[in-house]
Amino acid sequence: MRKAYINIQEIFNEIPPELREETRMSFAISDKIALLMEQRGLSKKQLATAIGKRPNEVTRWLSGEHNFTIATLAKLSTFFGIPIITI
Repeated sequence: MRKAYINIQEIFNEIPPELREETRMSFAISDKIALLMEQRGLSKKQLATAIGKRPNEVTRWLSGEHNFTIATLAKLSTFFGIPIITI
């Protein structure tokens, strides 16, 4: 039986750099939100209620695959009292 050989680095190199950076940034944002929630002892439901969103939206944010709007990032930054991203 033949075994398939997959070189992960070759597959990774086929991903456009801008898509890799987009993914990195998205996960960095979700990690920061998760950390801030943990530090304040907030559940997804509590955060959602506090900023006028649904809990399933917070779940999408924390997945690392959400495309955040400037408005959402501003709302989160205001709520937590610190920038979610720095430009």
